[in-house]
Amino acid sequence: MHRTPPGPIARLRSLRYVELHTPAFTEAAGFYEDVWGLETVESDTGARWLRGTSDEHHVLHLTERDRVGLGRIAFAVATPAEVDEAARRLEARSLVPVTGPGPLDQAGGGYGLRFTDPEGRLIEISAQVEAVVPRGRDGAVPVGVTHAVLNTTDIDAAVAFYCDVLGLRVSDWSEHRMAFLRCNSDHHCIAFNQAEWTSLNHVAYEMTSVDHFMRGLGRLRHHGITPQWGPGRHGPGNNTFSYFTDPSGLVCEYTSEVAQIVEDAWIARVWRRVPELSDLWGTAGAPSKEIRCSMAGTPDPGPFATARAQGSGPLAPVDARPAEAQEATA
Repeated sequence: MHRTPPGPIARLRSLRYVELHTPAFTEAAGFYEDVWGLETVESDTGARWLRGTSDEHHVLHLTERDRVGLGRIAFAVATPAEVDEAARRLEARSLVPVTGPGPLDQAGGGYGLRFTDPEGRLIEISAQVEAVVPRGRDGAVPVGVTHAVLNTTDIDAAVAFYCDVLGLRVSDWSEHRMAFLRCNSDHHCIAFNQAEWTSLNHVAYEMTSVDHFMRGLGRLRHHGITPQWGPGRHGPGNNTFSYFTDPSGLVCEYTSEVAQIVEDAWIARVWRRVPELSDLWGTAGAPSKEIRCSMAGTPDPGPFATARAQGSGPLAPVDARPAEAQEATA
């Protein structure tokens, strides 16, 4: 008898961190620590884990690779039992984790699992990741990662998967070009942008206040770096924005004051995609051709593209470790 798949696999608490692949590893690591304001927690050959001011062990994981791309997106859940239940619910949907459930062999540890979405992105959910002592918030540096915008070739399918499987909720649409999804009271932790190919659009880092946001822009100016779009304030989400590119060409954003959602009172709306709603302040001007190109990125088939090309499928178990680690245990 046909069984209806269960509801969402877990209750996601927050976006924990993102992993970025970069061929300009040394330059990117220096940028995010010396200029952007993150702090290295751990490092290894070709890998760097960086924290913000919160107690999250790391909010950015940089990995050296021969091409830029999104390594993974990690979400927090409350307990290991929720991870185990998520694995059972994935199995009921015929989705097979590529890692776990079990202890995570990574900086910060934790208990979790990883699986891929239909476009090849690697998703991690985890609990009991090591916490760090919060840093003071007086400095104009990021608290942590607040959202990631993902380019998709099928926005309806992407939204359906992240809502049905991961339990995200749609906060707003920007016409039928962007969808803003939340996992907690923040207006969005993931947004999808309809595009010609799958890629990372940008990663946004939360600043404590508008004052911290503007002081952060000032610090970048002292390093000779000016915004490629911004400062301004978006209509959907009501958050401030200022966009830059890192040494890899990936787009990073400072943001603050994202709208807070009251679940029982919020009604999603469809925003018109016009300049006066893209920037309520009217200070940023139109995004340049250069920043649009950077946000479009290059086609990113995901970290397991080789395995898929060989016919094992996007959800089949594969060795997710770097090649040198595989060779060491061969």
